[in-house]
Amino acid sequence: MPASGLTGSRIRERRLVSGIRQTQLAKMAGISAAYLNLIEHNRRRIGGKLLADLARALQVDPVTLAEGAEAAVVTALREAAAGDPAAQAETARIEEFAGRFPGWADLLAGQQRRIAALERMVETLNDRMAHDPFLSASLHDLLSTVTAINATASILVETEDIEGEWRDRFHRNIHEDSQRLAEGSQALVAYLDGTGAADRGVSSPQEELELWLEGRGFHVAELERALPGSLEALVHAAEPIRTASGRALALAWLERYLADARAMPLAAFRAAAAEAGYDPARLAGRFGADLAAVLRRIAALPEDIAQGRIGLVICDGSGTLTFRKPVEGFALPRFGAACPLWPLYQALRRPMSPVRALVEMPGRERTRFLSYAVAQPVGAPGFDAPTVYEATMLILPLERANVPEGPVLQIGTSCRICPQAGCAARREPSILAEA
Repeated sequence: MPASGLTGSRIRERRLVSGIRQTQLAKMAGISAAYLNLIEHNRRRIGGKLLADLARALQVDPVTLAEGAEAAVVTALREAAAGDPAAQAETARIEEFAGRFPGWADLLAGQQRRIAALERMVETLNDRMAHDPFLSASLHDLLSTVTAINATASILVETEDIEGEWRDRFHRNIHEDSQRLAEGSQALVAYLDGTGAADRGVSSPQEELELWLEGRGFHVAELERALPGSLEALVHAAEPIRTASGRALALAWLERYLADARAMPLAAFRAAAAEAGYDPARLAGRFGADLAAVLRRIAALPEDIAQGRIGLVICDGSGTLTFRKPVEGFALPRFGAACPLWPLYQALRRPMSPVRALVEMPGRERTRFLSYAVAQPVGAPGFDAPTVYEATMLILPLERANVPEGPVLQIGTSCRICPQAGCAARREPSILAEA
C-alpha cells in the first residue's frame, strides 16, 4: 500500500538532520538523485521495498517515515471536514496542507479535538440531567426546601399580629430550612464537580461493578487459572465495590465468568476466535457453549489479544441495561432506556433467534460496528414459574470481524441525544440538530 503524501517531507527532514547529501542517499537506496528529489517534494508516493531501503539508509523505522507525527493531525482534520460538509473543505489536499502549514494544521486539529470533547461532555451532562436519580432527588429536595422557606417567610410578612412564640418558631424553621438548603446545595455542587465527563461517578451497585471491571479491562486474570482461589476474597479486595449490593452483583458476575472460562479456556478460545473471525456461531459449535456465553467470552478477551476493545451490553426482559462495556464510537446511556432499534432489543422480541446486524452510530464521523445479539432464558425452568429472558449483544469493531454484505442499520444512543431525523422509534425530541 502506498505511503502518505507526507512521507517525502519526512525523508528530506531526516536526511538533512543526518547530514546526508541527496546523491548519497539515492545511491544507498539504488535510485537516481532526480527520482529521490521528486519523492522528497511529495511528487512521487512510495511504499514497500523502496521505503524500507530508504529507512534502512537513514537508520529509522519505516513506520516513522510512512506515518510520522502528522498522522494524528491529518486524522483530526479529516474529522473536522466530515463534521461540516457544507464548508466543502478540499479533503484531497489535507496532507499537503499539513505539510506546508504545520502550525495552522496543529491549531485546527487541536480545536477539532476540543470541540469533539465538549460535544461528548454536553451529551453526558444532558443524559445525567435527564435521568440521574441522585441528581433528580437532590433537585427535588432543594425545590421543596425553597418552597418551605418561601411559605414561612410569606406568613411572617403577611400576618401582622403573630404571637411571639409562633414568630420564634417560624424564625427557627426558616433558619433550619436555610441550613438544609445550604448543605444540600454544597452536596449537589460537590457531586457535579466529582462526576464530570472525565470521572465517572458511582451511584449504583451496577456502576460499582462496572468501574471495578473497567480498571481490569473487563478481564479477570485470576479466574483464567486452574485454581482461581476464593471469589469472595476477590470481591472484598475490590476497592470500588463498597456496598453489599455491589458485592452481591460482583460475586454473581464472577461466578458466571468462571463458568465461561472453564467451558472455553483462554488459550484455546483466543486461537479459535482469531481463526473464526470472531464469529459467535462457529465458536459456539466449536466449544459446545450457548451463544450468550460465547458473546461474554469474546468481550472478556484482553485487549492486547483482541487487538483492541470489544463492547458488550446485557439487558433484562424489561429492556433495562444490566451490564455495559462501552467501546469507542458506540455510546451507551448511563441512565434510562437505550435506542429501541438496537439489535439487543430485536433479539429480546425473538427469544432464542440470533440477530446479526451491521450498525452505524451517528456523529461527526459515523462509526460502524458488527453486532451479534441473542435472548435466552435465565434461571431454572419450571412449569409454575414465568420464563425470564436476558438479552446479550456483542459490539465488534469492523477491523476484527468478517463483515457480511447487507443493509446498514442506523441506530443511536438514546432519543434525547440522537440526531437521527425521521426515526419511527423516536420517543422524545432530540436536543441535537441533524449532523
